[in-house]
Amino acid sequence: MTIRTILVDDEPLAIQGLELRLQAHEDVEVVEKCQNGREAIRAIKTQKPDLVFLDIQMPGFDGFSVVQGLMEVDPPLFVFVTAYSDHAIRAFEAQAVDYLLKPVEEGRLADTLERVRMRLSERRGQAEIEKLKNVLAEVAPEAAEELAEGGEAPTAGRYEKLINIKDRGQIFRVDVDTIERIDAAGDYMCIYTGDNTLILRETMKDLEKRLDPRRFQRVHRSTIVNLDLVKQVKPHTNGECFLVLDSGAQVKVSRSYRDVVARFVH
Repeated sequence: MTIRTILVDDEPLAIQGLELRLQAHEDVEVVEKCQNGREAIRAIKTQKPDLVFLDIQMPGFDGFSVVQGLMEVDPPLFVFVTAYSDHAIRAFEAQAVDYLLKPVEEGRLADTLERVRMRLSERRGQAEIEKLKNVLAEVAPEAAEELAEGGEAPTAGRYEKLINIKDRGQIFRVDVDTIERIDAAGDYMCIYTGDNTLILRETMKDLEKRLDPRRFQRVHRSTIVNLDLVKQVKPHTNGECFLVLDSGAQVKVSRSYRDVVARFVH
């Protein structure tokens, strides 16, 4: 899988430096380089790339204006690259895959490209599913109609609504809607609800399988958050951020999981 990529920056040295770092990733092909927003919009519409590394502060059309100028087309994935950290939340609101600070570190770039690969794989997998549905609609319309009507039910119903937790000699039946966050401590999970903290002996990997990923997302290697109970996002240094929960608790989103923020701010 080749990742067709466009680089956009009004500083030629910044483009040169990023292009040099991207050479270490054999699946990335730079198909065009642009020095302003108008060039970028034209190039994206013409080249239809998979990925765009986009500077935010440019004369004329800034990076956010470029994204807005592509609303009528199927957009590529965007990674914002900037010298300033105070645009992080807006970047995620624009559904960016990531937010890199100049000068771009090789390790951070590698992490970003791994997320890009995952997103592209999901997109292409969904596209294949749609193709199969279209073929099915032509050759077996009754089966396609049945799939459309009932295809979502098994997925929606397979997640837990109540979790039984044995703690301090008692069994608590916890409504998952009340779970605010979950912290891992080895093979034990600390379950935080609005008015209680319970200990569950289970691995985070197994517990994740029981919770609806549309609501419960990992924001750190050892923390899961109920996104429905997030009331504020607070920017932090290096493009990181804190989630403020209904209880007032603050949970730091580690760099590896920052794309979670984009799922509920867009």
